[in-house]
Amino acid sequence: MTIEDQDKTQTVRLSVLGMRCAGCVGEVEGALRAVPGVASADVNFADHTAIVRGGADIEALKTAVREAGFDAAVMEGLDDLGGQDEQEEARYLSLLNKAKVAAILGVPLMLGAHFNWFPELGTVAGARFWGIVSALTLGVMYYSGGHFYRGAINSFKHRQANMDTLIALGTGAAWFFSTAAIDFADILPKGSNHAYFEAAAIILAFINLGSALEMKARGKTSSAIRQLIGLQPRTARVVREGLEIDVPIADIGLGETLRVRPGEKIAVDGVVMEGHSSIDESMLTGESIPVEKGAGADVVAGTINGNGSFLFQATRIGRDTLLAHIISSVRLAQASKPAISRLVDKVAGVFVPVVVGIAAFTFLVWWIFGPTPALGYAFVTAMTVLVIACPCALGLATPISIMVAVGRAAQKGILIRNGDALQTAGKLTCVVLDKTGTVTKGKPSVASVEAADGFEVDGILRLAASLETGSEHPLASAIIAEADQRGLERLPVQAFQAVLGRGVQATIEEHAVLLGNQAYMDENGVDCGELSERIQALAKQGQTPVLLAADGKAIGLISVADPIKADSAAAIAKLKELGVRVLMVTGDNPVTAQAIAAQAGITEVRAQVMPQDKAAVVKELQGRGEVVGMVGDGINDAPALAQADVGFAIGTGTDIAIESGDVVIMRGSLLKVADAMMLSRATVLNIKQNLFGAFIYNTLAIPIAAGVLYPAFGLLLNPMIAGAAMALSSVTVVTNANRLRSQ
Repeated sequence: MTIEDQDKTQTVRLSVLGMRCAGCVGEVEGALRAVPGVASADVNFADHTAIVRGGADIEALKTAVREAGFDAAVMEGLDDLGGQDEQEEARYLSLLNKAKVAAILGVPLMLGAHFNWFPELGTVAGARFWGIVSALTLGVMYYSGGHFYRGAINSFKHRQANMDTLIALGTGAAWFFSTAAIDFADILPKGSNHAYFEAAAIILAFINLGSALEMKARGKTSSAIRQLIGLQPRTARVVREGLEIDVPIADIGLGETLRVRPGEKIAVDGVVMEGHSSIDESMLTGESIPVEKGAGADVVAGTINGNGSFLFQATRIGRDTLLAHIISSVRLAQASKPAISRLVDKVAGVFVPVVVGIAAFTFLVWWIFGPTPALGYAFVTAMTVLVIACPCALGLATPISIMVAVGRAAQKGILIRNGDALQTAGKLTCVVLDKTGTVTKGKPSVASVEAADGFEVDGILRLAASLETGSEHPLASAIIAEADQRGLERLPVQAFQAVLGRGVQATIEEHAVLLGNQAYMDENGVDCGELSERIQALAKQGQTPVLLAADGKAIGLISVADPIKADSAAAIAKLKELGVRVLMVTGDNPVTAQAIAAQAGITEVRAQVMPQDKAAVVKELQGRGEVVGMVGDGINDAPALAQADVGFAIGTGTDIAIESGDVVIMRGSLLKVADAMMLSRATVLNIKQNLFGAFIYNTLAIPIAAGVLYPAFGLLLNPMIAGAAMALSSVTVVTNANRLRSQ
């Protein structure tokens, strides 16, 4: 399903309770995808949520999850993490209590077995003592391990296997074997009449403790979302019937007038009506420098007001605000699955059944070929294989890194919309840049004003601004803005006339005044004289010269340019340091394009390329084996952004085109493209580290648990140590993923 298709469907976010491994992910996804109307379902094991797209009934979705042996609740609103936090905290405390109860029984049993404190099996005293221990262990298994056994039964009903299956088989076998040994100690092989109640209890203690520690560590991964949600105030001051009153933000309507006082957070998106202040927009851009705002300026929910006070009109509220879109984009990206994650899901889907088969094979080998007591060795090794092979770390390896990386990117003003983009961005070999608004500011400004002999610079600019007052051309806006900045008053204009593609003319103080390009001057018989050479020189610099003539004589020259952004040159240099080929593609003329490229440090340029043809350029590069990233404004460059392996949509303020690219650069700095690439590389490396650790752990641990070292070294892995190692492996993966928070 494409991004465009996803946006047209209903998206439901569910909190899923009861998942304990990668196998659970497959079960929940399978259950959700089987519901009529579901277009796609992606389950994130890292934060125990599911993103479901389509037109399915919500109650049907919840029912499907419950029938699969789990529980689900719909997550709504921006602050639904509060309820999730409460559930997580309750779950954390519950796991700790279950670990404590299991340890209270298991530790004394383990010490007693080591120091021979307890009566032997096969004696009257032993039968009484171990009978009581059996009952106590069964109670502990019910309290501390009941969720595992219920999960295993539900999986069995659906003909599946997961972590619960392994734990239930391992600890359940320990209890049944030990209980049977109480009554049948005499018929068991000598040395096999040993009780393993302490193993069942300690394994449950370690696994519950590991799950609790993992949950605590996972809590850090949602910090970016929590910070974004925390940006939105609970109330806002609304002006109604001349009175300023505080109301919940849910009660704010479109078009209402709101007052923002010094230091307050802005509640909804809007336009400043009255007043002036500076706004901290670091939540949008990652940049800490405040942005000046006056009448007509856009303000965004979640940004923080400085020392001024102003009134603004609400233009976007609720889920339509930019902050809500950002939070939604981050959540969807965190739940998405890159190619490497989908591969891991497939592996995890067959991993548990394979482990059960290995455990059964291990049991048979030890029983048939093992030393005395063969049955005892067979049982211990099979149980150890089952316990140590639980694929928790494998299931966490990818999603936990994706969550941290996407959250970290959002804090830096980079919105990553899907996991594939995060994985691919670091592999880019070529980056194609649009010129206007990407390399340049996208807003023309006056670069210089020159006057002919006998005239003053301010006089030239005053005449030009007076002429351009009636024009809507972008160059006119630049000239007028420069005149306003210098405090120049306009002169009365008569008989105004605009000639498309040429310029404007009018009568000012009884003089015939013309303003336009050289072709316009030539058509009207104006001799440019001494300004001709300057016109050519400015054009080579990428500037647009505008000539001013009065009564048939050129009297001044105004140069208008779209300057490159302050950090464009540094960004291009950074991309080249990363080994990326940089190509600028623009619809501008070759002279201007080459001039801008030279200022930015770009050596490859394609000029006079129409927006609809930019996608063909990207496709051509891909045909040559390049992995292409396209950076554009997100609207005019939409086809090229879609064609690229990774599309970077450059956005500015509330006009951001969030839905246009795979990655959205919030404030238009090209340095963020390099940042996204470096974060991508760090994330992929982190995922590989996690997967290597998880695979190596299971690859090495399973043979050792099966007893491969015993013939040569006489070493066997204790089931209790296996339980601790399995639990701590997940904590290690989560801890490693959280290192991305410092990128």
